[in-house]
Amino acid sequence: MKFKYIVFMLVGIVSIGFASWSKDQIRVVGSSTIYPFASAVAEELGAVTKYKTPVVESTGSGGGMKLFCKGVGKNTPDITNASRKMKKSEFKLCQKNGVNHITEVMIGYDGIAFAQSAKNKPFSITKKQLLLAVAKEVPNKDGTKLIKNPYTNWNQIDPSLENRKIVIYGPPTSSGTRDAFEDMILKAQTKKMQVYSFKKYHKIRDDGIYIPSGENDNLIVQKLDKDREAFGIFGYSFLEENEDKVQASLIDGIKVTPKNISDGKYPLARSLFFYIKNDHLKHVESLNEYIKLFISESMIGEDGELSDIGLIPLDREQRAKIQKRVLNKEELSEANFK
Repeated sequence: MKFKYIVFMLVGIVSIGFASWSKDQIRVVGSSTIYPFASAVAEELGAVTKYKTPVVESTGSGGGMKLFCKGVGKNTPDITNASRKMKKSEFKLCQKNGVNHITEVMIGYDGIAFAQSAKNKPFSITKKQLLLAVAKEVPNKDGTKLIKNPYTNWNQIDPSLENRKIVIYGPPTSSGTRDAFEDMILKAQTKKMQVYSFKKYHKIRDDGIYIPSGENDNLIVQKLDKDREAFGIFGYSFLEENEDKVQASLIDGIKVTPKNISDGKYPLARSLFFYIKNDHLKHVESLNEYIKLFISESMIGEDGELSDIGLIPLDREQRAKIQKRVLNKEELSEANFK
């Protein structure tokens, strides 16, 4: 009986130790696309409140999810940003590691730009032409079977395109921009083509024509400014910030603009998110304040600070729903991934 009592006391002490941790600085990881927005909110929190400025890291959406889902505790992130929705596999990883209480927050819209040097003449491309430029395998001339992508110049894909070498700097596999690009170009286009007999084709070529360029989209902008042959794939906010250096191509004849993105007309429009680890709310004093500031009208509203640096706002009704969801701490469940 005495031994059982001692074991019970030890278990209680260990449990209390795990439950009583705290920290005075928020840690945010994830998407490079959302990094400028999250950083702006973090700087505002540090400037106008008593709290420390949160640490914001650009790890890519996939990399952020891995860090976020490692567990609950002082040494794990409180929030992860994502330029696409959390995947079912990521949700399961979170659950496996005890991250059981997660709230999803949609903050606005973004468009993926296919850009080049601002010194070049305008470029226009279709989604199918873009598929044929980046896919690892493409249909042969008869359209009867798949072959290794042979295209090295744009005019080989279509004579209407320039006789210009294909060079594309794009996001790595850890990036949410890469995931979204694969969904909207590779998976969506190949689904319509019988020669791609298997579903959800998303293999990007690895022969040096598509060049994974890390999680810092500003580096891609710098490459395009120096290499006039090249194209780059990155979020609209980086395009808007660097209009003197780069210009976006038309996709299916449609220009990437805030209106075309929010209306859904632009073919490469997407939603942006961050995910809250609710188990941390009672351990990180400033976390609630950061979240409330992020979803405030002064940040994500139509005239909010984040719209000035490239965020495409949700409409008022959508924003109200998001704000209510966060206030009520509505959580993700398996039903959200069916």
